[in-house]
Amino acid sequence: MKWVTREHVHVDRVACPWLIKRFIDPDAVFEFVPRDTDPSTITDGIPFDFKGVELGHHGDKCSFDAFMEKYKLDDPALKKIQQIVREADTHVENPSPLALALKILARGYRMISRDDYETLEKEFPLYDALYTYFKNELEEESR
Repeated sequence: MKWVTREHVHVDRVACPWLIKRFIDPDAVFEFVPRDTDPSTITDGIPFDFKGVELGHHGDKCSFDAFMEKYKLDDPALKKIQQIVREADTHVENPSPLALALKILARGYRMISRDDYETLEKEFPLYDALYTYFKNELEEESR
């Protein structure tokens, strides 16, 4: 399936493709379009992280939240990442240190990448590491 979002990816628009590839659609293909694209004109793919789309921001929730809800992802490790992504992407008061770090890393990765595809390629291992860390932490707590 093709998934379409705005170009110049940042926190949510990297976290969502990672979530899609790892937990929803392993064969996903991504397309990045100009920021002012009207999502109602997207006929070849599923738009996400555009204003007014199902898989976008709603209230104080980000697009990652919308994916978690729509696809009923209840993995506790993913829920920890969800919280960090929301805090990093939605201008909450007093974000956690991990949310601040994620925001800084997202900006830095974008600066050292030639395009959005390379940004995803470079940042996915960061999300893989977060997921593995939280998964392991939760398993140890349950012992």
